[in-house]
Amino acid sequence: MSLLSVQNLSVGIHGTPILRDVSFEVRPGMVFGVVGESGSGKSMTALALMGLLPDGAETSGQATLQGQTLLGLPERQICAIRGAEIGMIFQEPMTALNPVRTIGDQVAETLIVHGKANRSEALKIARQRLNRVGLPAERFPLDRYPHELSGGQRQRVMIALAIALRPQLLIADEPTTALDVTTQAQILTLLKSLVQEDGMALILITHDLAVVSDIADHIAVMEKGRIVEKGPLETVFRNRENPTTRKLFAASNHAPQRVVRAHTEPILEVRDAIRIYNPSRRRLFSKTQGLRAVNNVTFSLKRGENLGLVGESGCGKSTLTRAILGLEPLQGGEIRAFGTPVGPRMPKSQRAKIQVVFQDPYGSFNPRWKVVRLVAEPFHLLENAHLNRRERVAEALESVGLCADDMDKFIHEFSGGQRQRIAIARALILRPKLIVLDEAVSALDVSIRAQILDLLADLSKRFQLSYLFISHDLGVVRSITDRVLVMKAGEIVEEGPTEQLFSNPTHPYTRQLIAATPRLPDDLKPPHADSKGTA
Repeated sequence: MSLLSVQNLSVGIHGTPILRDVSFEVRPGMVFGVVGESGSGKSMTALALMGLLPDGAETSGQATLQGQTLLGLPERQICAIRGAEIGMIFQEPMTALNPVRTIGDQVAETLIVHGKANRSEALKIARQRLNRVGLPAERFPLDRYPHELSGGQRQRVMIALAIALRPQLLIADEPTTALDVTTQAQILTLLKSLVQEDGMALILITHDLAVVSDIADHIAVMEKGRIVEKGPLETVFRNRENPTTRKLFAASNHAPQRVVRAHTEPILEVRDAIRIYNPSRRRLFSKTQGLRAVNNVTFSLKRGENLGLVGESGCGKSTLTRAILGLEPLQGGEIRAFGTPVGPRMPKSQRAKIQVVFQDPYGSFNPRWKVVRLVAEPFHLLENAHLNRRERVAEALESVGLCADDMDKFIHEFSGGQRQRIAIARALILRPKLIVLDEAVSALDVSIRAQILDLLADLSKRFQLSYLFISHDLGVVRSITDRVLVMKAGEIVEEGPTEQLFSNPTHPYTRQLIAATPRLPDDLKPPHADSKGTA
Protein backbone atom coordinates (compact mmCIF):
# COMPACT_ATOMS: atom_id res chain seq x y z
CA MET A 1 0.00 0.00 0.00
CA SER A 2 1.36 3.41 -0.97
CA LEU A 3 1.81 6.11 1.66
CA LEU A 4 2.99 8.84 -0.71
CA SER A 5 2.15 8.86 -4.40
CA VAL A 6 3.67 11.45 -6.75
CA GLN A 7 2.51 11.40 -10.36
CA ASN A 8 3.83 13.69 -13.14
CA LEU A 9 4.82 16.46 -10.74
CA SER A 10 6.05 19.50 -12.68
CA VAL A 11 7.14 22.84 -11.23
CA GLY A 12 7.95 26.09 -13.01
CA ILE A 13 9.09 29.36 -11.46
CA HIS A 14 8.20 32.51 -13.40
CA GLY A 15 7.86 30.37 -16.51
CA THR A 16 11.19 28.52 -16.13
CA PRO A 17 10.74 24.73 -15.86
CA ILE A 18 12.33 23.32 -12.68
CA LEU A 19 10.75 19.86 -12.32
CA ARG A 20 9.43 17.78 -15.20
CA ASP A 21 7.00 14.83 -14.81
CA VAL A 22 8.46 13.51 -11.53
CA SER A 23 6.74 10.28 -10.46
CA PHE A 24 7.45 7.88 -7.58
CA GLU A 25 5.77 6.09 -4.69
CA VAL A 26 6.82 5.57 -1.09
CA ARG A 27 5.40 2.84 1.16
CA PRO A 28 5.25 2.86 4.98
CA GLY A 29 8.56 1.75 6.49
CA MET A 30 10.48 2.44 3.26
CA VAL A 31 13.67 4.47 2.96
CA PHE A 32 13.56 6.16 -0.43
CA GLY A 33 16.82 7.75 -1.56
CA VAL A 34 16.87 10.68 -3.98
CA VAL A 35 20.31 11.38 -5.47
CA GLY A 36 21.70 13.72 -8.09
CA GLU A 37 23.98 16.67 -8.65
CA SER A 38 23.31 20.17 -7.31
CA GLY A 39 20.48 21.75 -9.29
CA SER A 40 18.98 18.40 -10.34
CA GLY A 41 15.71 19.13 -8.50
CA LYS A 42 16.10 16.99 -5.38
CA SER A 43 15.36 19.69 -2.81
CA MET A 44 12.73 21.36 -5.01
CA THR A 45 10.79 18.09 -5.06
CA ALA A 46 10.78 18.04 -1.24
CA LEU A 47 9.73 21.69 -1.03
CA ALA A 48 6.85 21.05 -3.44
CA LEU A 49 5.57 18.24 -1.21
CA MET A 50 5.85 20.49 1.86
CA GLY A 51 4.13 23.45 0.19
CA LEU A 52 7.26 25.58 0.61
CA LEU A 53 7.90 26.60 -2.98
CA PRO A 54 8.99 30.23 -3.60
CA ASP A 55 6.68 32.95 -4.90
CA GLY A 56 6.00 32.65 -8.60
CA ALA A 57 6.03 28.86 -8.57
CA GLU A 58 3.39 26.95 -10.50
CA THR A 59 2.76 23.22 -10.08
CA SER A 60 0.96 20.55 -12.06
CA GLY A 61 0.48 16.83 -11.61
CA GLN A 62 -0.57 15.01 -8.45
CA ALA A 63 0.92 14.30 -5.03
CA THR A 64 -1.13 12.51 -2.38
CA LEU A 65 -0.38 11.36 1.16
CA GLN A 66 -2.68 8.43 2.00
CA GLY A 67 -5.10 9.74 -0.58
CA GLN A 68 -4.98 13.34 0.65
CA THR A 69 -3.94 15.88 -1.98
CA LEU A 70 -0.80 17.91 -1.15
CA LEU A 71 -0.50 20.25 -4.14
CA GLY A 72 -2.34 23.56 -4.37
CA LEU A 73 -3.75 23.48 -0.85
CA PRO A 74 -4.50 26.77 0.95
CA GLU A 75 -1.83 27.71 3.49
CA ARG A 76 -4.10 26.87 6.43
CA GLN A 77 -4.59 23.29 5.22
CA ILE A 78 -0.94 22.61 4.31
CA CYS A 79 0.12 24.00 7.71
CA ALA A 80 -2.02 21.33 9.36
CA ILE A 81 -0.07 18.68 7.41
CA ARG A 82 3.45 20.07 7.97
CA GLY A 83 4.91 18.67 11.16
CA ALA A 84 1.88 16.50 11.89
CA GLU A 85 1.86 14.26 8.81
CA ILE A 86 5.17 15.21 7.11
CA GLY A 87 8.30 16.20 9.03
CA MET A 88 11.39 17.70 7.40
CA ILE A 89 15.05 17.80 8.45
CA PHE A 90 16.96 20.58 6.71
CA GLN A 91 20.60 20.50 5.66
CA GLU A 92 21.91 23.29 7.90
CA PRO A 93 20.43 23.11 11.41
CA MET A 94 22.08 26.34 12.61
CA THR A 95 20.15 28.19 9.90
CA ALA A 96 16.90 26.25 10.37
CA LEU A 97 16.84 26.60 14.16
CA ASN A 98 15.94 29.89 15.87
CA PRO A 99 19.14 31.16 17.57
CA VAL A 100 17.28 33.13 20.27
CA ARG A 101 14.97 30.33 21.44
CA THR A 102 15.90 27.32 23.56
CA ILE A 103 15.91 23.84 22.08
CA GLY A 104 13.07 22.83 24.42
CA ASP A 105 10.83 25.64 23.22
CA GLN A 106 11.55 24.89 19.57
CA VAL A 107 10.70 21.18 19.83
CA ALA A 108 7.61 21.97 21.93
CA GLU A 109 6.43 24.61 19.45
CA THR A 110 5.22 22.02 16.93
CA LEU A 111 2.94 20.41 19.52
CA ILE A 112 1.57 23.77 20.69
CA VAL A 113 0.95 25.14 17.18
CA HIS A 114 -0.95 22.00 16.19
CA GLY A 115 -3.00 22.12 19.40
CA LYS A 116 -1.79 18.73 20.60
CA ALA A 117 -0.63 19.89 24.04
CA ASN A 118 -0.42 22.92 26.29
CA ARG A 119 2.99 24.41 27.06
CA SER A 120 3.67 22.26 30.12
CA GLU A 121 2.71 19.03 28.38
CA ALA A 122 4.56 20.04 25.21
CA LEU A 123 7.80 20.56 27.14
CA LYS A 124 7.45 17.11 28.72
CA ILE A 125 7.00 15.56 25.27
CA ALA A 126 9.91 17.64 23.95
CA ARG A 127 12.06 16.16 26.70
CA GLN A 128 11.04 12.66 25.62
CA ARG A 129 11.82 13.39 21.96
CA LEU A 130 15.24 14.84 22.80
CA ASN A 131 15.99 11.77 24.92
CA ARG A 132 14.90 9.62 21.98
CA VAL A 133 17.43 11.21 19.62
CA GLY A 134 20.33 10.84 22.05
CA LEU A 135 20.27 14.18 23.92
CA PRO A 136 19.69 13.11 27.56
CA ALA A 137 18.40 15.58 30.15
CA GLU A 138 21.48 15.46 32.39
CA ARG A 139 23.71 16.76 29.59
CA PHE A 140 21.24 18.64 27.40
CA PRO A 141 18.61 20.49 29.46
CA LEU A 142 15.71 22.13 27.66
CA ASP A 143 17.11 25.61 28.28
CA ARG A 144 20.15 25.08 26.03
CA TYR A 145 20.47 27.31 22.95
CA PRO A 146 21.52 26.04 19.48
CA HIS A 147 24.89 27.83 19.61
CA GLU A 148 25.79 25.82 22.71
CA LEU A 149 25.64 22.54 20.77
CA SER A 150 27.89 20.91 18.19
CA GLY A 151 26.79 20.37 14.59
CA GLY A 152 25.76 16.78 15.21
CA GLN A 153 23.84 17.74 18.36
CA ARG A 154 21.99 20.51 16.51
CA GLN A 155 21.07 17.99 13.81
CA ARG A 156 19.62 15.74 16.54
CA VAL A 157 17.50 18.67 17.75
CA MET A 158 16.22 19.08 14.18
CA ILE A 159 15.28 15.38 14.11
CA ALA A 160 13.52 15.68 17.50
CA LEU A 161 11.58 18.66 16.15
CA ALA A 162 10.66 16.78 12.96
CA ILE A 163 9.35 13.70 14.85
CA ALA A 164 7.64 15.60 17.67
CA LEU A 165 4.17 14.62 16.37
CA ARG A 166 5.25 11.22 15.02
CA PRO A 167 4.61 12.05 11.32
CA GLN A 168 3.99 9.33 8.78
CA LEU A 169 6.65 10.67 6.41
CA LEU A 170 10.05 12.13 7.25
CA ILE A 171 12.03 14.07 4.61
CA ALA A 172 15.77 14.47 5.31
CA ASP A 173 17.52 16.93 2.97
CA GLU A 174 21.30 16.32 3.06
CA PRO A 175 21.16 15.69 6.83
CA THR A 176 24.81 14.59 7.17
CA THR A 177 26.71 16.65 4.57
CA ALA A 178 28.66 18.85 7.01
CA LEU A 179 29.16 16.20 9.72
CA ASP A 180 32.26 14.19 10.52
CA VAL A 181 32.17 10.47 9.76
CA THR A 182 31.41 9.19 13.26
CA THR A 183 28.64 11.75 13.83
CA GLN A 184 27.28 10.98 10.35
CA ALA A 185 27.17 7.26 11.19
CA GLN A 186 25.30 8.03 14.42
CA ILE A 187 22.71 10.20 12.63
CA LEU A 188 22.14 7.57 9.93
CA THR A 189 21.74 4.86 12.58
CA LEU A 190 19.25 7.09 14.40
CA LEU A 191 17.22 7.67 11.22
CA LYS A 192 17.15 3.92 10.46
CA SER A 193 15.96 3.15 13.99
CA LEU A 194 13.13 5.73 13.73
CA VAL A 195 11.92 4.11 10.51
CA GLN A 196 12.09 0.60 11.95
CA GLU A 197 10.57 1.38 15.36
CA ASP A 198 7.87 3.90 14.36
CA GLY A 199 7.01 2.52 10.93
CA MET A 200 7.38 5.93 9.28
CA ALA A 201 8.70 6.35 5.74
CA LEU A 202 11.89 8.29 5.03
CA ILE A 203 12.87 10.24 1.91
CA LEU A 204 16.64 10.75 2.10
CA ILE A 205 18.01 13.44 -0.23
CA THR A 206 21.77 13.25 -0.71
CA HIS A 207 24.57 13.50 -3.28
CA ASP A 208 26.55 10.75 -1.53
CA LEU A 209 25.92 7.31 -3.07
CA ALA A 210 27.80 5.61 -0.24
CA VAL A 211 25.41 7.14 2.33
CA VAL A 212 22.32 6.11 0.39
CA SER A 213 23.65 2.58 -0.20
CA ASP A 214 23.87 2.06 3.56
CA ILE A 215 20.29 3.00 4.38
CA ALA A 216 17.91 3.10 1.38
CA ASP A 217 15.59 0.40 0.03
CA HIS A 218 14.68 2.18 -3.21
CA ILE A 219 16.40 5.01 -5.06
CA ALA A 220 15.65 7.66 -7.68
CA VAL A 221 18.39 9.38 -9.70
CA MET A 222 17.58 12.94 -10.81
CA GLU A 223 19.05 15.15 -13.52
CA LYS A 224 17.78 18.53 -14.76
CA GLY A 225 14.46 18.22 -12.96
CA ARG A 226 13.67 14.67 -14.11
CA ILE A 227 13.97 11.21 -12.59
CA VAL A 228 16.19 9.41 -15.08
CA GLU A 229 16.39 6.07 -13.24
CA LYS A 230 14.61 4.53 -10.25
CA GLY A 231 13.91 1.21 -8.60
CA PRO A 232 15.21 -1.05 -5.82
CA LEU A 233 18.60 0.20 -4.71
CA GLU A 234 20.58 -2.93 -5.59
CA THR A 235 18.96 -3.15 -9.03
CA VAL A 236 19.75 0.47 -9.90
CA PHE A 237 23.28 0.23 -8.53
CA ARG A 238 24.05 -2.95 -10.45
CA ASN A 239 22.45 -2.05 -13.79
CA ARG A 240 23.21 1.70 -14.02
CA GLU A 241 21.18 1.96 -17.17
CA ASN A 242 21.28 5.77 -17.38
CA PRO A 243 24.50 7.71 -18.16
CA THR A 244 23.81 10.01 -15.17
CA THR A 245 23.85 7.05 -12.78
CA ARG A 246 27.10 5.80 -14.26
CA LYS A 247 28.58 9.31 -14.03
CA LEU A 248 27.67 9.58 -10.33
CA PHE A 249 29.23 6.19 -9.63
CA ALA A 250 32.45 7.10 -11.42
CA ALA A 251 32.66 10.42 -9.56
CA SER A 252 32.01 8.75 -6.19
CA ASN A 253 35.03 6.51 -6.66
CA HIS A 254 37.21 9.12 -8.35
CA ALA A 255 40.87 9.55 -7.45
CA PRO A 256 42.85 12.26 -9.27
CA GLN A 257 45.91 11.47 -11.34
CA ARG A 258 48.81 12.46 -9.13
CA VAL A 259 52.59 12.28 -9.24
CA VAL A 260 54.16 11.15 -5.97
CA ARG A 261 57.53 12.85 -5.48
CA ALA A 262 60.36 12.41 -3.02
CA HIS A 263 60.11 15.15 -0.36
CA THR A 264 63.07 16.32 1.68
CA GLU A 265 62.86 20.02 2.53
CA PRO A 266 60.36 20.95 5.30
CA ILE A 267 58.48 24.21 4.72
CA LEU A 268 56.22 23.97 7.79
CA GLU A 269 57.36 22.74 11.19
CA VAL A 270 55.09 22.44 14.23
CA ARG A 271 56.90 21.62 17.48
CA ASP A 272 55.10 20.82 20.76
CA ALA A 273 52.30 23.25 19.92
CA ILE A 274 49.90 24.05 22.79
CA ARG A 275 46.77 26.19 22.38
CA ILE A 276 44.66 26.85 25.49
CA TYR A 277 41.31 28.62 25.57
CA ASN A 278 40.60 30.59 28.74
CA PRO A 279 44.01 29.87 30.33
CA SER A 280 44.09 29.03 34.05
CA ARG A 281 43.52 32.01 36.27
CA ARG A 282 42.91 32.43 39.95
CA ARG A 283 39.54 33.47 41.27
CA LEU A 284 38.64 34.33 44.86
CA PHE A 285 38.17 30.75 46.08
CA SER A 286 39.32 28.60 43.16
CA LYS A 287 41.55 28.32 40.16
CA THR A 288 39.90 27.76 36.77
CA GLN A 289 41.50 25.43 34.25
CA GLY A 290 41.58 26.28 30.54
CA LEU A 291 40.69 23.96 27.70
CA ARG A 292 43.69 22.50 25.87
CA ALA A 293 42.36 22.48 22.33
CA VAL A 294 45.84 21.63 20.95
CA ASN A 295 48.15 19.61 23.20
CA ASN A 296 51.84 19.06 22.34
CA VAL A 297 51.30 18.63 18.60
CA THR A 298 54.42 17.99 16.51
CA PHE A 299 54.69 17.38 12.76
CA SER A 300 56.31 18.76 9.61
CA LEU A 301 55.14 19.38 6.05
CA LYS A 302 57.66 19.08 3.21
CA ARG A 303 57.88 20.99 -0.05
CA GLY A 304 55.50 19.57 -2.66
CA GLU A 305 53.82 17.26 -0.13
CA ASN A 306 50.06 16.85 0.36
CA LEU A 307 49.39 16.29 4.05
CA GLY A 308 45.96 15.28 5.40
CA LEU A 309 44.61 16.19 8.85
CA VAL A 310 41.52 14.23 9.95
CA GLY A 311 39.48 13.87 13.10
CA GLU A 312 36.02 14.43 14.55
CA SER A 313 34.46 17.85 15.13
CA GLY A 314 35.97 19.39 18.25
CA CYS A 315 39.25 17.47 18.01
CA GLY A 316 41.28 20.67 17.52
CA LYS A 317 41.77 20.70 13.72
CA SER A 318 40.41 24.21 13.21
CA THR A 319 42.24 25.61 16.24
CA LEU A 320 45.53 24.19 14.98
CA THR A 321 44.76 25.60 11.51
CA ARG A 322 44.25 29.11 12.88
CA ALA A 323 47.58 28.89 14.68
CA ILE A 324 49.33 27.71 11.48
CA LEU A 325 47.82 30.68 9.63
CA GLY A 326 49.12 33.01 12.33
CA LEU A 327 45.63 34.06 13.42
CA GLU A 328 45.93 32.88 17.03
CA PRO A 329 48.89 32.67 19.42
CA LEU A 330 50.24 29.51 21.03
CA GLN A 331 50.66 29.11 24.79
CA GLY A 332 53.53 26.70 24.25
CA GLY A 333 55.72 25.25 21.51
CA GLU A 334 56.49 26.83 18.17
CA ILE A 335 55.35 26.93 14.55
CA ARG A 336 57.84 27.84 11.81
CA ALA A 337 57.10 28.31 8.11
CA PHE A 338 59.94 28.66 5.62
CA GLY A 339 62.32 28.92 8.57
CA THR A 340 60.52 31.90 10.15
CA PRO A 341 58.30 31.87 13.29
CA VAL A 342 54.53 31.98 12.68
CA GLY A 343 52.22 34.07 14.87
CA PRO A 344 49.73 36.96 14.93
CA ARG A 345 52.58 39.48 14.55
CA MET A 346 54.29 37.75 11.63
CA PRO A 347 55.18 40.11 8.74
CA LYS A 348 52.84 40.44 5.77
CA SER A 349 55.47 38.99 3.44
CA GLN A 350 55.36 35.79 5.50
CA ARG A 351 51.56 35.63 5.40
CA ALA A 352 51.65 35.95 1.62
CA LYS A 353 53.41 32.57 1.37
CA ILE A 354 50.55 30.73 3.14
CA GLN A 355 47.01 31.00 1.75
CA VAL A 356 43.75 29.28 2.68
CA VAL A 357 40.62 27.93 0.94
CA PHE A 358 37.57 27.76 3.20
CA GLN A 359 34.67 25.30 3.23
CA ASP A 360 31.99 27.81 2.20
CA PRO A 361 33.24 30.08 -0.59
CA TYR A 362 30.00 32.06 -0.71
CA GLY A 363 30.26 32.85 3.01
CA SER A 364 33.92 33.88 2.71
CA PHE A 365 33.31 36.35 -0.15
CA ASN A 366 31.81 39.85 0.03
CA PRO A 367 28.70 39.56 -2.20
CA ARG A 368 28.91 43.27 -3.11
CA TRP A 369 32.34 42.94 -4.73
CA LYS A 370 33.03 41.77 -8.24
CA VAL A 371 35.31 38.78 -8.75
CA VAL A 372 38.26 40.96 -9.78
CA ARG A 373 38.28 42.60 -6.35
CA LEU A 374 37.63 39.33 -4.51
CA VAL A 375 40.51 37.51 -6.16
CA ALA A 376 42.86 40.50 -5.85
CA GLU A 377 42.10 40.98 -2.14
CA PRO A 378 45.33 39.28 -0.92
CA PHE A 379 47.41 41.96 -2.68
CA HIS A 380 47.19 44.01 0.52
CA LEU A 381 49.87 41.67 1.91
CA LEU A 382 52.42 43.01 -0.56
CA GLU A 383 54.53 46.01 0.29
CA ASN A 384 53.69 47.70 -3.02
CA ALA A 385 50.28 47.21 -4.61
CA HIS A 386 50.64 45.29 -7.84
CA LEU A 387 50.12 47.52 -10.85
CA ASN A 388 48.86 44.78 -13.17
CA ARG A 389 46.09 43.41 -10.99
CA ARG A 390 43.68 42.59 -13.80
CA GLU A 391 46.36 40.65 -15.64
CA ARG A 392 47.23 38.68 -12.51
CA VAL A 393 43.55 38.02 -11.75
CA ALA A 394 42.98 36.85 -15.32
CA GLU A 395 45.97 34.52 -15.04
CA ALA A 396 44.69 33.09 -11.72
CA LEU A 397 41.16 32.55 -13.06
CA GLU A 398 42.43 30.82 -16.19
CA SER A 399 44.69 28.58 -14.09
CA VAL A 400 41.61 27.19 -12.32
CA GLY A 401 39.62 26.64 -15.52
CA LEU A 402 37.59 29.86 -15.60
CA CYS A 403 37.63 32.72 -18.13
CA ALA A 404 39.26 36.11 -17.75
CA ASP A 405 35.87 37.73 -18.48
CA ASP A 406 34.51 36.18 -15.25
CA MET A 407 36.35 38.83 -13.24
CA ASP A 408 33.64 41.40 -13.98
CA LYS A 409 30.81 39.27 -12.56
CA PHE A 410 29.43 39.01 -9.02
CA ILE A 411 29.85 35.86 -6.93
CA HIS A 412 26.11 35.03 -6.95
CA GLU A 413 26.32 34.50 -10.72
CA PHE A 414 28.37 31.31 -10.25
CA SER A 415 27.59 27.74 -9.23
CA GLY A 416 29.00 26.18 -6.06
CA GLY A 417 31.83 24.47 -7.92
CA GLN A 418 32.72 27.68 -9.78
CA ARG A 419 32.78 29.61 -6.51
CA GLN A 420 35.22 27.12 -5.08
CA ARG A 421 37.42 27.57 -8.17
CA ILE A 422 37.34 31.33 -7.55
CA ALA A 423 38.35 30.69 -3.92
CA ILE A 424 41.31 28.64 -5.16
CA ALA A 425 42.20 31.42 -7.63
CA ARG A 426 42.27 33.89 -4.74
CA ALA A 427 44.60 31.56 -2.84
CA LEU A 428 46.89 31.33 -5.89
CA ILE A 429 47.05 35.04 -6.73
CA LEU A 430 50.19 35.67 -4.62
CA ARG A 431 51.82 32.46 -5.85
CA PRO A 432 52.16 30.91 -2.37
CA LYS A 433 54.12 27.79 -1.51
CA LEU A 434 51.59 26.39 0.97
CA ILE A 435 47.78 26.29 0.73
CA VAL A 436 45.58 25.21 3.64
CA LEU A 437 42.34 23.60 2.43
CA ASP A 438 39.78 23.63 5.24
CA GLU A 439 36.95 21.23 4.27
CA ALA A 440 37.27 22.69 0.76
CA VAL A 441 35.15 20.02 -0.98
CA SER A 442 32.85 18.73 1.76
CA ALA A 443 29.78 20.69 0.61
CA LEU A 444 30.14 19.83 -3.10
CA ASP A 445 28.30 17.08 -4.94
CA VAL A 446 30.38 14.15 -6.14
CA SER A 447 30.85 15.29 -9.75
CA ILE A 448 31.99 18.81 -8.80
CA ARG A 449 34.15 17.34 -6.03
CA ALA A 450 35.93 15.13 -8.58
CA GLN A 451 36.63 18.16 -10.78
CA ILE A 452 38.04 20.18 -7.86
CA LEU A 453 40.27 17.29 -6.75
CA ASP A 454 41.62 16.97 -10.30
CA LEU A 455 42.25 20.72 -10.33
CA LEU A 456 44.12 20.61 -7.01
CA ALA A 457 46.29 17.72 -8.20
CA ASP A 458 47.11 19.58 -11.41
CA LEU A 459 47.95 22.83 -9.57
CA SER A 460 50.21 20.96 -7.16
CA LYS A 461 52.12 19.50 -10.09
CA ARG A 462 52.34 22.76 -12.08
CA PHE A 463 53.27 25.12 -9.23
CA GLN A 464 55.05 22.73 -6.81
CA LEU A 465 52.42 23.54 -4.17
CA SER A 466 52.22 21.96 -0.74
CA TYR A 467 48.75 21.30 0.71
CA LEU A 468 47.52 20.89 4.25
CA PHE A 469 44.21 19.15 3.53
CA ILE A 470 41.78 19.27 6.48
CA SER A 471 38.68 17.14 6.05
CA HIS A 472 36.25 14.78 7.74
CA ASP A 473 35.83 12.91 4.43
CA LEU A 474 38.35 10.09 4.67
CA GLY A 475 37.70 8.99 1.08
CA VAL A 476 38.78 12.40 -0.21
CA VAL A 477 41.83 12.45 2.06
CA ARG A 478 42.86 9.03 0.83
CA SER A 479 42.64 10.11 -2.82
CA ILE A 480 44.55 13.41 -2.60
CA THR A 481 47.21 13.11 0.15
CA ASP A 482 50.65 11.52 0.56
CA ARG A 483 50.58 11.37 4.35
CA VAL A 484 47.87 11.62 7.02
CA LEU A 485 47.70 12.89 10.61
CA VAL A 486 44.86 11.63 12.83
CA MET A 487 43.84 14.05 15.59
CA LYS A 488 41.80 13.32 18.70
CA ALA A 489 41.18 15.55 21.74
CA GLY A 490 43.90 17.97 20.69
CA GLU A 491 46.61 15.36 20.09
CA ILE A 492 48.00 13.55 17.05
CA VAL A 493 47.29 9.90 17.85
CA GLU A 494 48.56 8.38 14.59
CA GLU A 495 50.40 9.44 11.45
CA GLY A 496 51.91 7.77 8.43
CA PRO A 497 51.83 7.35 4.64
CA THR A 498 48.25 7.50 3.41
CA GLU A 499 47.84 4.00 2.00
CA GLN A 500 49.70 2.42 4.90
CA LEU A 501 47.53 4.20 7.47
CA PHE A 502 44.26 3.31 5.73
CA SER A 503 45.28 -0.29 5.03
CA ASN A 504 46.79 -1.04 8.42
CA PRO A 505 45.66 1.47 11.08
CA THR A 506 47.24 0.88 14.49
CA HIS A 507 45.34 3.23 16.79
CA PRO A 508 41.78 2.26 17.87
CA TYR A 509 40.51 5.75 17.07
CA THR A 510 41.82 5.56 13.50
CA ARG A 511 40.12 2.19 13.08
CA GLN A 512 36.92 3.74 14.44
CA LEU A 513 37.03 6.59 11.91
CA ILE A 514 37.67 4.23 8.99
CA ALA A 515 34.91 1.86 10.12
CA ALA A 516 32.43 4.76 10.35
CA THR A 517 33.15 5.97 6.80
CA PRO A 518 30.26 5.09 4.46
CA ARG A 519 31.40 3.18 1.40
CA LEU A 520 29.87 1.55 -1.62
CA PRO A 521 29.73 -2.26 -1.34
CA ASP A 522 32.73 -3.77 -3.13
CA ASP A 523 30.54 -5.73 -5.53
CA LEU A 524 28.78 -2.52 -6.62
CA LYS A 525 31.84 -0.32 -7.21
CA PRO A 526 32.72 0.54 -10.80
CA PRO A 527 35.97 -0.96 -12.04
CA HIS A 528 38.89 1.49 -12.04
CA ALA A 529 42.65 1.44 -12.26
CA ASP A 530 45.05 2.72 -9.67
CA SER A 531 45.21 6.44 -10.40
CA LYS A 532 48.30 7.38 -8.43
CA GLY A 533 51.43 7.68 -10.51
CA THR A 534 54.97 7.56 -9.22
CA ALA A 535 58.11 9.42 -10.06
